[in-house]
Order: sequence, then C-alpha cells, then structure tokens
Amino acid sequence: MSEAQVGGSSRHALHDGWTLRAVPGPQAPAEPGGPDGGHPVPAGIAGRAVPATVPGCVHTDLLAAGLIPDPYLDDNERWLDWIGRTDWEYENTFDWTPGDDDRVELVCAGLDTVATLTLNGTEVGRTQNMHRGYRFDVRSLLGDGPNTLAVRFDSAYRYAEAQRDRLGDRPNAYPEPFQFIRKMACNFGWDWGPRVVTAGIWQEIGLHSWSTARLAAVRPLVTVDGADGRVELHVEVERAADVPLTVHATVAGATAEATVPAGERTAVLTLAVREPSLWWPRGYGEQHRHALDVALCGPDGRTLDTWSRRIGFRAVRLDTAGDRHGTPFALHVNDTPVFVRGVNWIPDDAFPTRIGRDRLTERLHQAAQANINLLRVWGGGRYESDDFYDLADELGLLVQQDFLFACAAYPEEEPFRTEVAAEAAEQVVRLASHPSLVLWTGNNENIWGWHDWDWQEPLAGRTWGRGYYLDLLPRIVGELDPTRPYWPGSPWSGSEELHPNDPAHGTTHLWDVWNTDDYTKYREYVPRFVAEFGYQAPPAYATLRRALSDEPLAHDSPGMAHHQKAIDGDLKLQRGLDAHLPPPADFADWHFLTQLNQARAVQLGVEHFRSHRSICAGTIVWQLNDCWPVTSWSAIDGDGRRKPLWYALRRAYADRLLTVQPRDGGLAVVAVNETGEPWRAPVTVTRLTVSGEPRAKATLELDVPPYASVTLALPAELARPEEARRELLVAEAGEPAARALWFFAEDRVVDWPAAEYDATVEPVDGGHRVRVTARTVLRDLTLFPDRLDPAAQVDEALVTLLPGESATFTVRGAAPLDPAALTARPVLRCVNDIAGQEMR
Repeated sequence: MSEAQVGGSSRHALHDGWTLRAVPGPQAPAEPGGPDGGHPVPAGIAGRAVPATVPGCVHTDLLAAGLIPDPYLDDNERWLDWIGRTDWEYENTFDWTPGDDDRVELVCAGLDTVATLTLNGTEVGRTQNMHRGYRFDVRSLLGDGPNTLAVRFDSAYRYAEAQRDRLGDRPNAYPEPFQFIRKMACNFGWDWGPRVVTAGIWQEIGLHSWSTARLAAVRPLVTVDGADGRVELHVEVERAADVPLTVHATVAGATAEATVPAGERTAVLTLAVREPSLWWPRGYGEQHRHALDVALCGPDGRTLDTWSRRIGFRAVRLDTAGDRHGTPFALHVNDTPVFVRGVNWIPDDAFPTRIGRDRLTERLHQAAQANINLLRVWGGGRYESDDFYDLADELGLLVQQDFLFACAAYPEEEPFRTEVAAEAAEQVVRLASHPSLVLWTGNNENIWGWHDWDWQEPLAGRTWGRGYYLDLLPRIVGELDPTRPYWPGSPWSGSEELHPNDPAHGTTHLWDVWNTDDYTKYREYVPRFVAEFGYQAPPAYATLRRALSDEPLAHDSPGMAHHQKAIDGDLKLQRGLDAHLPPPADFADWHFLTQLNQARAVQLGVEHFRSHRSICAGTIVWQLNDCWPVTSWSAIDGDGRRKPLWYALRRAYADRLLTVQPRDGGLAVVAVNETGEPWRAPVTVTRLTVSGEPRAKATLELDVPPYASVTLALPAELARPEEARRELLVAEAGEPAARALWFFAEDRVVDWPAAEYDATVEPVDGGHRVRVTARTVLRDLTLFPDRLDPAAQVDEALVTLLPGESATFTVRGAAPLDPAALTARPVLRCVNDIAGQEMR
C-alpha cells in the first residue's frame, strides 16, 4: 500500500496484493472442454485464486496466469464468452493503522461494472456504472492491522439481460444487450472489435484520509474577452466540520480568495488575467498553458487540500447560423474559423488498462504527424483518460467528446437516468480544465437510427434516449460547462424538423459509400460537415502474421475471416477492387491493392470536401486507430503500424493542398490554404502520356488568401484526353504543396507499361535509405519493410513517379535488411507490377 500526502489529507493506493477467482456457478467451468467441445477452458477454475493486477481486468489476469489463450490471436475470442457470463471476485488484504482523521473513504475511480464491495465482511456499497467513480466512508470498518477488501463483479451479461427483460427490448446495431448497462459498449463486439465482455477494477482504487473538509470538485470555466482571459472558478467542498473555510487560487500572476462560511459548500472565484498567451489548435499558433493552483484552508490557515491543473486560455464557438446553403457547422477558436481535419478515435485496446501514457503519446503524435487537428472520441467507448487529454492539450489536437451512447435505442427509466446524469456531471467537471476539449456530442447515430433504422415500430412508444440527448445532457453541459458547445448527436442537422443526416444541415455521416456505393459517389455530396466516412483495408502484413497462424494466408482463410467483423466486408472490398484496380494474382497483390484502395477512397473524399471549404467546414475520417488486429477502416492498425491510408491522410490533410477536381463538365485545379499567410505561386498543369510524352501544358497563377481556397478552371485541351487509357494530368505548384494527379481512366483499364526502375540501398544511422529511379511510370510506389522486419517503418508511401524521376524512402529499424528483398515484390510494390508482371 503506497501513500501520498496532499495538504492535510493523505491517499493510500491499494494496487498491490490482489487475487482473483471465479465465483462458483453454472458459467464457471469446472471441467476441461469448451463450447461445442472446442478449445479447452481451465479445469477447476471456479474458486481458484490467481494473482490480479490492479488496475486491470479479468481477461488480462487470466491471460497472465496462462489460463486462457490470447483472445486477439486466430479465433481464440470465440472460446472466451464464458468469462463475461461468470461472476468474479477480487480480494486484497492490507495493513492499516488508524489515525485521528475525521474521514477515511474508499475511493474507486472506475469499477467495471456491477460490483459489490465488502470490507472485513461488511458490505460497503454497490455500483453499476463503469463510467463514473465512487466514494464510500469506511472509517468505522477499518481495524488496526490486517484488513480484507473484496470486490465482487456480477456478470455484465446477466445484469444487462435482466434489465432488458424488465424494461422491454430495444433495437440496436448488434444482437447484444450493451445499451442495458453503463459499460463500454464495444466490449460486446463491434464491426471492428472483438467480443470481450470484461470485468475488473479498471482504474485507481485506494483510501483517502482527511479532516475538516476536502475539495469535492473544482471546475474552472475559462474564457477570453478580447485580449484578456478570465477564469470563473467553481469550487465545491465536502465537510466533516461546520467551520469557515478559505479557498485560494492563482493562475498566470492573478490571485483570488473566497470564504466558504460555516454551513456552506460552494464558492465561486474570479481570476482576471491581463493579455495571457493563448492556447491555439496545432497549425494556428502555440499551445500555451498556465498552472492553475487551488488550495483549501481551514480556519487556522492550515492547508487541508489542494488541486492543480494546467489550463489554456482560448475561446471556442460553433457557427450554426443558417445561410443559403443550409445550416453550417463551423468551429471557431479564438475567433478564427478552423477547418476540421479530423479522425474518429476508438479505445486503442479492448482492455483499456493496457493503454498507458507511452502508447497514447505514440498514437497522438502519429495523428499530429498526419496533419490531423481534431480527434472525435466516439460514443461506444469511454470518456478518454487524463493522459489522453493532457497530450491533446500539449499537441494542440482538438477533441470532440461523445457522451457514451452508440448505435442503439437506450432506456431512460431508472436506474439508467440517474446513472447517466451522475456520469455526465462527473465527466464534464473532470474535463473542464482541458483547452483541447471543444465540443460535447450527445450520442453516435442514435437519433439517425430512430429515424431510419426501423426502430419506431418495435419500440412501440418506449423510451429510446431522446430525453438524454435533447434535455438531460444539454442541461448538464449548460449548467456545468457553458464555455463549450453541445451538439445532440452525430449526425444531427440542428433541428427535429430536419432529417438528422441531411448533408445540407449540421453534421452528416456518409456510409452509402462502403456499404452500397463506389467511393466516387463522395463527389455527389457537398455537405456542411462530414463527421464519419471511411473505407476498409486489412492491417499490415507483420500484424497479420503475428495474429494469425493461417497457412497459407489468404483473404478468406479462417483467421482472416474471423478478423473481418463487418457484414459482407470481403464482398465490399472486392466490389471496390473490381471498380478500380486490376485483379490480384495472389494474397500479396490482394493485400497491397485493398490497402491502396482504402487510401485512394478516403483521399478522394477528403480532397473533394476540402475543395468545397466555403461550404464544408470539416471532415472526420472513420477511423484513426484499432483496438486489436483486424481488417477495418483504420489508418493505424491494432499493432500501431501505419497503413497506406495514414500517408494518404498526411497528404490530403496538408496545410496547403493542391488537387484536381471535376467542375461543370470539365476539370479544375483547386488550391486550399489552411495557413495564416497568402499562397501565391505559379501552378503548371501538364497533360501527358503514361510514357511521359507531353501533349498539352498551361501555367496558371495561384493567389490564395489565408484560410481560403481558389478554383481555377482548366482549358479544354488539358481536360479532354486524346487517349483516356494512356493519359494523365500533372499539376505542380512547388513546395509546400504536393503534386496533384488526375487519371482519365481507372487503373484496371489503363494501358500500364511493365514497371521498370533502378534501385539503390545504402545503410544510414538506424536503418536504410532506398532510392528508386523510374525508367517507366511507377504508380503509387509503396514499400512494405515490415515484411522483412516487423519493427521496420518507412517514411513515405504512395509515390507516383514519371519516367526519369526518383524518390527516396528512409526505412527505420535496428535489423539489417537484404537490399535485394527490399527492392523487389512483395516488399516494393506499385500498381503496374500487378497481373503477373514482375518488377525489373
């Protein structure tokens, strides 16, 4: 038991010495065997104690004890359903020496989910919400010497199914009862996630000893008025003595003090800061933060409790004033409109306690390096951690946090309404100090589901969540955090009089592309804001080889099939390949082409939407990351490897984007400038053959104001090819804009020459430098060094070279790589090496 002293109070962590056991019952297997006689489960596991890691969960403890196979490998997940249907008990014996503190409280930051706590055989309390913390007064129950704390977790399945039976079933996207328990919904499986219904002490647990009073809640409301900053500090205290208290606060040289008279529990302090350095999103300025320190003192001046955070001065507003195009959804930070270049974020592991600060640091840096400026924390996961938000503050990554409702009709009866109100209030207060948090969203797709997913008839008038999204949650945000906008759902059009997924109003999700239509259909939409759209691809080859034992590996081999959770996912992947690319000859071709098609689909969508930036104010791609090795919509796979989509996002989300777009029956060059400086440059546009022969050329002048776009129509001699199958357009404006390409025909019918090139490999510090010089056109040249060394990474991908051009790739990895293997398929690929033509 570790101890920390804070002011006049002390905190004792209870993280060591725990054991875990399955409570005997019908779901805890007592004999070898498994579902349908499949994979064995541990014999005699009922009542057997194993070491437990706290914070942690049952699955990871059983895995560490060698009692279950890794659920992320092959189809092991299938054989572990019994864990979520079993009751579990954690137990810990710790020494305690009573002191003279007025209160000793057992503080549980997060229990997953239906828990009963007993101390020395006496029940302390019960919980039924993973998304909030709990405190229990245990001073009278603690003895001098050894004390035993037990936490029993009843089956999440049994609880949820009982609530469903009591309240009446409600529709959802998956045949699981996830909306009948306040728990991470994606634990029950998703179209990208495994079904691992967890239980456990998933956040910190310990004893808090204090006297007289403590800080129960500190809520800074930070605003900017002109050049000056203001902190309206709301403080709530919990008392053990009815005496006057004093609250002191300091930030950026400003100080304030307030008295909390005897019998009172709240105080409001105002700190005015003259011309503070502001916090800006990345790309718009620096991320200045200031230490805000709060102290609670007793009548004798002794410090009783303290609270410290780093805050950022910034103003945020959402422009939704109607215009001739409909209803905008435009985010403004410090009175500057910010075009959102976003991604959706899911839990980075199905077992959240495996996600430490180092892993979040890597993932959020990967986001920033891809020119992303906003992460939407999706509503089927969790309220993200303090580390996540601190890193977002540091990196200037904006955050949109969903309240935790996704893809289902949710009951509003008790105990759910009270639990939702408690969790929402706790999380709004917890996150109020973070400048990166700019938007609260009521739910993911539930209002849309009620309108379009045939819910109304089976609901038969039962509650489905509307009261949460349009009453309870906006009221809580309005009362506790009026400095940030609230939006009832994603998607949402701003009014119940409008269809919730109308692209002309508010936010929209575009899922006809992927589900039913080709990705070129993105060009039929000019939405106000796209909050979800995406396309699938498998993870990196090294990730597949670690996770799957399939021999041979094939797109439909058993492990690959199990790690494809989307309905008809492989058929949709094939439909996309058939529309655009030559047929793959083997798995290596299929793997490369599906990853390439994903990158192309999302890049086409982003560039199209950005080209209409005067109407569309942002895009949030589904999705940045994965929680396990899976074929999904992610740019970074479950092992943290960047897929080709990541490189395409980096290009499509660049501060300055040059793109060729269809306009008015012809073609145009669109230049998008998301910087504070004008962009003035000549742009040269050439129509040429795939063998490099020029056929037409023009030079246009770019003059793009800051945070604006310019569209330049191309003359007919450029926009109309003589031989569509053999021609392309190349537009170049120099650095920092990348080259823009336009092909007049799909790759599957282009008259590609066999790929020819020269390649050199030289060692560099920490890896290799690969230089490729094209003798023919090389379309979307990409290097996959993880096929040779799972730790190897490359700095660039999806490079198209014309004859005579060169590209340099830097491969990082400790192991030496074979130069011949590094410069040949299946490591070095391009589109025109498909259909049996070997690169040479």
